[in-house]
Amino acid sequence: MNIVLLGSGNVAAVLGRKFRAAGHTILQIYSRNAKAASELAYEWDTESTNYKSTIVRQADVYIIAVNDDAIADVAANLELPGAVVAHTAASVSREILQNVSKHYGVFYPLQSLRTEMKDLPEIPVFVDGNDEKAISVLTTLARSISPEQVSGAGPEDRMKLHIAAVLVSNFTNHLYNLAAGYCQQEGLDFKQLQPLIEETALRLRDMHPAQAQTGPAIRLDQSTIDKHLEILKNHPRLSEMYRLFTKSIQS
Repeated sequence: MNIVLLGSGNVAAVLGRKFRAAGHTILQIYSRNAKAASELAYEWDTESTNYKSTIVRQADVYIIAVNDDAIADVAANLELPGAVVAHTAASVSREILQNVSKHYGVFYPLQSLRTEMKDLPEIPVFVDGNDEKAISVLTTLARSISPEQVSGAGPEDRMKLHIAAVLVSNFTNHLYNLAAGYCQQEGLDFKQLQPLIEETALRLRDMHPAQAQTGPAIRLDQSTIDKHLEILKNHPRLSEMYRLFTKSIQS
């Protein structure tokens, strides 16, 4: 397919690489960030533009990959009749694109994406569309980059998925950050926890999280819990979270 990407951030960069690896052509990148757009255009041997008026009109699919609160601004006064247009946000309705094209939808990649990624990750994709053409084109595009992990998802399901994603990714990473700060204050090396982090995550490929739960809380090892809390007296924020998670695990 011939694709135009509207956006030049993390999602646009990784999706663009995935599209190219699947044999698609990136005709153009539109972005208000001229430098980022130019760098991606150079990487993909294509062109970039900073003006809506110069967006090419011959693409099959237009993917709007920008922050949620910027989608409306990108869609404003944008007319792409006949093409399929989709945004990549979980929590934004597809209807925000109804004035852009007759065929519109959502192409939601459920993955944490970073521009600097060169080893392209697996990306489950959830598709929504207002008509058969939008659903068909977006599903075909999704399957080209993620053959085994494409599903349909309306606005309610996408929002529920997004909440789950925040829990397992954003909140978990926040705990890593707190642990890294604790290690620094206590003269420990956070990198020594890396094998444990990786093993715990990989374990979930083969078992339910409830089966993978270990530690003093699940063992009802109150003696160890008390010792931990004694050390954490100098870390009140961590102490509070330790008590909260311990109670949650035990309940």
